Amino acid sequence: MARRRQAVTIKHVAADAGVSLQTVSRVINAEPNVRPEMKKRVETSITKLGYVPSIAARRMSGSRSYLILALNDRERTIADWQARQGTDWVDQMLLGGMLKSAELGYRMIIELVDTHSDHVEREIDAALIALQPDGIILTPPHSDNPLITGLLKDRGVPFARIGSRDTSSGISLVMDDDGAARLATRHLIDLGHRRIGFIRGSAEYALSSWREDGWRAVMDEAGLPTDNLREPGDFSYASGRIAAEALLARDPRPTAILASNDQMAMATMDLASERGLAIPGDLSVISFDNTPMAIFSQPPLTAVDQPIAATASRAVELLIAANKGKTPAGETEVIEAALIERGSTGPAPAET
Repeated sequence: MARRRQAVTIKHVAADAGVSLQTVSRVINAEPNVRPEMKKRVETSITKLGYVPSIAARRMSGSRSYLILALNDRERTIADWQARQGTDWVDQMLLGGMLKSAELGYRMIIELVDTHSDHVEREIDAALIALQPDGIILTPPHSDNPLITGLLKDRGVPFARIGSRDTSSGISLVMDDDGAARLATRHLIDLGHRRIGFIRGSAEYALSSWREDGWRAVMDEAGLPTDNLREPGDFSYASGRIAAEALLARDPRPTAILASNDQMAMATMDLASERGLAIPGDLSVISFDNTPMAIFSQPPLTAVDQPIAATASRAVELLIAANKGKTPAGETEVIEAALIERGSTGPAPAET
């Protein structure tokens, strides 16, 4: 029976090079306070032994943890997972954040935190003590929670705020929600639609108002009405159905509806079909997010593709740069979204 080869550790490298563990760690981390000849000895031993540095080895220098921690809303994330409806916010965050972290020699992990909890500060403090992350990624609604942002600022932990335009602390990144809503609304106007309804997302999220602002701005520019064409929602299927019922009861009813997420758009299409309306012959529908349900709906949904992976990737990049002393510009960074055209939109029906 073949013997299992023993893994090469930082101790083997230190012994082979005749240096301390801390010196090896400083070389691995490319820190400046290592003499050239010492660096060469360590690098020679690493190459000879085939050593692959671990996070533990890199942390030995004591300056960094090489961990990025992403905080997501517990209640909504668990509800999405349990519903198994194809929402993929967390998947896309991990795709962008984990790949960029690995590329830069870091690791990213995710924690679920209830932003409404009286113990939110205690939860985050516990995570900071246990993990000692080099940076935190906040997602909505955490991004604009003053308890969370204030605590991180007091602790001196760099943090990125996805979905927040607040530049007073942390790194601000947004996914061009108002610009994407403008793009979607113009697409419908170009198809001949003049009565375009809008279903807003949860008031708890700043991006909900930005999307409404984009829709309203383009409608105003085109001289088209918005009165009585906007209904509230909370990103759930049920709220989308209620909003769609109200919009489709208008006289005249809208010929197109822009919904603030895929679930509310799906509810709109289901209700329209039940009422004998053809999609897109009688009613065009556009959604935000472009989750898998948008692709597999019938007809497939025209959707704003939210650049979640690209935004998480950029957040990691900026946090790691901040750890190296590169201060962000102090402005909100905008990651552009795109409109994916599918079968749920078409020319406006002829007026009768």
